[in-house]
Amino acid sequence: MLLRQRLRGSWAMADLHDRTEAIYNARARAWDSQRNRAFFEKIWMDRMLVLMPEKARVLDLGCGSGEPMARYLMEHGHAVTGVDFAEGMLEICRERWPDGDWLRADMRGLALDRTFDAILAWNSFFHLNREEQRAMFATFAMHLEPGGVLLFTSGDADGEVTGTVDGEAVYHASLSPEEYRAEMAAEGLNVLRFIPRDPDCNFHSIWLAEKLR
Repeated sequence: MLLRQRLRGSWAMADLHDRTEAIYNARARAWDSQRNRAFFEKIWMDRMLVLMPEKARVLDLGCGSGEPMARYLMEHGHAVTGVDFAEGMLEICRERWPDGDWLRADMRGLALDRTFDAILAWNSFFHLNREEQRAMFATFAMHLEPGGVLLFTSGDADGEVTGTVDGEAVYHASLSPEEYRAEMAAEGLNVLRFIPRDPDCNFHSIWLAEKLR
């Protein structure tokens, strides 16, 4: 009986994972209106900024509606390429910045044939399942210039959990911190800083890494 319950839970999580795009598409406007604008993320954004050149090229994976992360980068003179698989989110970005570089694409298997000085995957990467996350580190490395920086959020322990978007459940997953370090090392990504459940950043677990030259 316990095995069947575990399998049923696994199937439910897999179904929830597969509905991530549809959920964000349907609730993009609500998500944007409810998005925390306190900008508690600024402390980590500034840590990334000091490692970037002037007028850097930044790839924002899972850019959402562009607030406040992409806006902050652009206000500092950086060129942002925003990628999201939810067209509803990109519509908001295009309304705000009609001349911006907003691409509808899935970060999984992304191949833009260009490189960036920095990659941001804030509260987006953790919607992938664990196998997809493992594969993403090669994608990160492929799109980063030597010396480029990577900033992303994860969970603080291996597992699958749910979050919410406008009251609807969404899928989250994480590897263990040890496995994240191993996956990054295998792709030439050097961890500069990791703080699990950072109390100065609304208890997000955050990684900052650089691509070795």
